[in-house]
Amino acid sequence: MTLALSTDNLTKIYSNNLEALKGVNLRVEKGDFFALLGSNGAGKTTAIGIISGLLKSTSGEVKINGLDQNKHANEVKKMIGLMPQEFNFNPHEPNMEILMNQAGYFGISRAEAKIQAEVLLKKMELWDRRFDVAQSLSGGMKRRLMLARALMHKPSILILDEPTAGVDVEIRKSMWDYLTQLNKEGMTIILTTHYLEEAESLCRNIAILNDGDLVEQTNMKKLLLKAKRQVLILDTIEKLTNNISITNCDCVLIDDTTLQVAQGENTSISDVILSLSAQNINVSHLRSSQNRLEALFLSITS
Repeated sequence: MTLALSTDNLTKIYSNNLEALKGVNLRVEKGDFFALLGSNGAGKTTAIGIISGLLKSTSGEVKINGLDQNKHANEVKKMIGLMPQEFNFNPHEPNMEILMNQAGYFGISRAEAKIQAEVLLKKMELWDRRFDVAQSLSGGMKRRLMLARALMHKPSILILDEPTAGVDVEIRKSMWDYLTQLNKEGMTIILTTHYLEEAESLCRNIAILNDGDLVEQTNMKKLLLKAKRQVLILDTIEKLTNNISITNCDCVLIDDTTLQVAQGENTSISDVILSLSAQNINVSHLRSSQNRLEALFLSITS
């Protein structure tokens, strides 16, 4: 297993004696799409700050692509692209210049930076706004500009801290499509998000922080297998009665055409549909009442 990121006994204690990280050992494989989750105050932002070189740890070790962060600081910084949660660019600066200046921090020539900026602004659908100042952009456009800036030096690891906060559904989908493409091309992506359905659908591996401790680190599919009971909401064509029964499941009638079914441990969705069909009930629509990852996340962190 080749690691893009590893932390060993990573600890951070702030001046007010707040222990934000308590000996965290993270492992992120090269080419992974990795979810780093936790409630507010769990230590995610602190961990990202240390990994990206913005914060100093109290103790512990960080390695990026096998290089010790303390011994190879300049090389490591070039490998990481960070898209922070808060907008932190000059709002009075033209969008093109924001990207060009970012490239300058990494020693990229103006000529090369101009080419890369054009590629990214077109990809983010911001090319027509390249000469506008950043403060004139909508919230979603600012998010896309932040992503473009993080990619200007072509990092091998991209860290995204709540990248779609406040972004509408259409822009969010286009961003995830682009990030999925980058990941398929070999980029390692580390994501923090409160939209757990996104983490479930996009990420292959996951770590969960709780009060500074690493309480879970596993494959996403393996974690989701722990969600033995899924609650389904089914809309039916026929009107329902109170005498509906499905083996190993708990059924609750929400209204005369909507049924809530808590699946038994060994009962598949197909079993539920077939059982209802045998009772002359046809399902027109089915959905989960709660995201599986959300349910597991709440059980792990509570």
